[in-house]
Amino acid sequence: MALTLHETVPGHHLQGAYQLESSLPKFLKNADYDAYYSVPYHFPFYTSYVEGWGLYAESLGEDMNVYKTHLDLFGRYGFEIFRACRLVVDTGLHYFKWTRQQAIQYMVDHNTISLAEIELEIDRYITWPGQACAYKIGELKIRELREKAKAALGDKFDIKEFHSMILTSGPMPLNVLETIINDWITDHRQTLIGK
Repeated sequence: MALTLHETVPGHHLQGAYQLESSLPKFLKNADYDAYYSVPYHFPFYTSYVEGWGLYAESLGEDMNVYKTHLDLFGRYGFEIFRACRLVVDTGLHYFKWTRQQAIQYMVDHNTISLAEIELEIDRYITWPGQACAYKIGELKIRELREKAKAALGDKFDIKEFHSMILTSGPMPLNVLETIINDWITDHRQTLIGK
């Protein structure tokens, strides 16, 4: 269920639909996902924004009450453990200079996925420094912005409108996303005061 939420609705499928239906320039609407690591030859792929939304979407399953059983929640929390291990491995490889085997062993010791999957994951993190960290940084920023908007708008906070604001402007650096949400909060408050 967590993976379904991450990849489909409300995750990347919804995110992509917003992107395609927006008034964004063509180069932002139609990201080249086959080569999003090829900067500067391709427009940057904002991993923190894109994958942060995917992780955030997994947590929305709790708000939407789609995790119906303890087994569903076990799967969700298993993904959270996996994501936590990725943070350790990403940092271990690129800051603490772990070997490939040290990273593999860490994942083996703390996950339930197969050795073949672990090896693929480790090779991914070796070649893409910071990617695992970027996922979590994006999720945490979206959660922070949601809490900020809820605190500022109180009972006038509309989760659907907030999500639309997150998704409408397409892939972007998190500082730009924060500016957009801050402006939305300010505009929303002024509209409320004007009524």
